[in-house]
Amino acid sequence: MSFILRTFAPDIKKAGFINNQHIMRRILLSLLTTILFTTAISAQDFQTYQTGNDRFAIKVQPFLGTYLDKGNHHFEKLGLDNLSGMNLGIEFPSEQQRPWQQYLNNATLGVGLSVIDWQSEYLGKAIAMYPYLLIPTVRTSQFQLNFKLAAGLGVVNETWYTQEDHDPDHYFHDDAMTNNVFGSYLNAYLSAGANFNYSVTRNVALHGEVGYFHMSNGRTCMPNLGANILYGGVGVVTTFNSDVRKEPIQFPELPYKWALNITGAAGAHRAWMEYPLYLISSFHAGAVYSVTNWYGVGAGLDVFYNGAIDKGTGRSLYRQDIEYTTLDKVRAGIALNNEFRFGLVTGIVDWGVYLFNPSRNYYDCDHPIYGYGKRPLFYKNDGPGNDEAFHYIRFGLKTRIWDNLYLQATAKTHLHICEYVEFGVGYQIPFLKKSKRKSGESIVFHHRKGWWTE
Repeated sequence: MSFILRTFAPDIKKAGFINNQHIMRRILLSLLTTILFTTAISAQDFQTYQTGNDRFAIKVQPFLGTYLDKGNHHFEKLGLDNLSGMNLGIEFPSEQQRPWQQYLNNATLGVGLSVIDWQSEYLGKAIAMYPYLLIPTVRTSQFQLNFKLAAGLGVVNETWYTQEDHDPDHYFHDDAMTNNVFGSYLNAYLSAGANFNYSVTRNVALHGEVGYFHMSNGRTCMPNLGANILYGGVGVVTTFNSDVRKEPIQFPELPYKWALNITGAAGAHRAWMEYPLYLISSFHAGAVYSVTNWYGVGAGLDVFYNGAIDKGTGRSLYRQDIEYTTLDKVRAGIALNNEFRFGLVTGIVDWGVYLFNPSRNYYDCDHPIYGYGKRPLFYKNDGPGNDEAFHYIRFGLKTRIWDNLYLQATAKTHLHICEYVEFGVGYQIPFLKKSKRKSGESIVFHHRKGWWTE
C-alpha cells in the first residue's frame, strides 16, 4: 500500500487533486453516487436473503495513509508525508428485526476504534472512537462489498497549545515549526469509504478497506487546519455465531411522504485561546419529500447569526476599522436539503446559497476582481481563508428522542473550510399518506415503538 501511495502521489498532485476544494467536491460526488447505486441494489426481494445466525464479528485492520493537504504551506513546512495506524471494530450483522436495516439492504452496525500515528513529532498520535454503518452493495456467497459511513470523536496528544511556541502572531511565520493542524485535544472524526470481506471459512474472512477520514475541531478553537487523509488497509474479520436463529420480519413502507422540519440551534466559536467566545445560532425550516424509505430531498430556509463576524476575532478575515451592527452578523439563504435515515438517526447534507449576506462587503483583502470593498451577492472566491463562499454546506446528524422531537448536531462549512459547529433541537411534522389516514384522526404521523405492527 505504501508503495502505491508513493507511486501515485506525484501524479495526483500534478492533476490538481491535491487542492482541497477539488478533493471535497469529488469525495461528496462519489459518496452520493455510491448511495444512489445502493438504492438500486436495495430494491431486491429481502425475503430471499437470510443473514444466518451471526451474532457479532471482530475486525482487526492495520492501515497506511497519506495527507491530502500536502500542498498546503503549513503541511509542507512540517514535512508531513504518510501516516500509519490500526482500525479495530466490533460489528453486529442485521438480524432483520428493524425497519431501517431492511430499508438499507440489511446494513451492519459497528463500533470502531482507530489508533493513528501521524508520523510527526509536531502532531504526535491520536485515538478515535466512532459508530459506523456498513451498507452492502455487492453480496455473494463468499464476497461482500460495503459502503462505509462513520462519525465520532478523536483525541490528539499534541496541539498548538502543547508546544513551546503558540504565539498567534507566529501562525504565518516560515521559521515557526508549530502544530497548526490541531487547536484542541478533542476533535470530530468523520470517515467514508468502501470495504470488502472475502470468506476463508464460515467464521473467518480476509478484510480490506479504502477510504477517507477527516479530523478537526470544526473551528471551535483556532488554529484548525485539520487533517484530511486517504487511507487503505488489509486485515481479518472473525465472526461469532448464536445458537438462536431469529425469523426475519418483513416491514411495510414508511406511512408518510412529506415532512416539515423546524430546528433551532446554537454554539460558540473561539478564534484563539486568549480571545472570548462568540455566540453563533441558526433557525431552519424545510420540507422534505421521501424518495425512498431511507432518503429524502427537499428545500429549506435558513437564518444564521455569527457573533465572530467582528473586528475583534483575531481571524484577520474582517475589517478592523468599522463597528459591526447585529444585522451585519446575520445571513439568510435557501438550501437543497438531503436526509439519509438510519432509524432513530438521520444524516443531513444541505447545500445552500445566501440571499442576504452583508458580511461579504467587509472582508479584509483586496480582491483581484472586485477590489477592496463591496461585492455582488454571488461572487468569485479569492481563495479559502481570505473570504467565505457565497454558498454553504451543512453536514450533520439528528436523533429522534421522543415522538417527532429530535436533537441535532451540525457543522456549517464554506467549501472545505468549517465556519462553526452547533447543537440544537427540532421537531419534524410528517404528513400521513392519504391511504394511511383514518377518519377523525390527525394527518400527522407520530413515531412510536412498533408502529409497523399497527
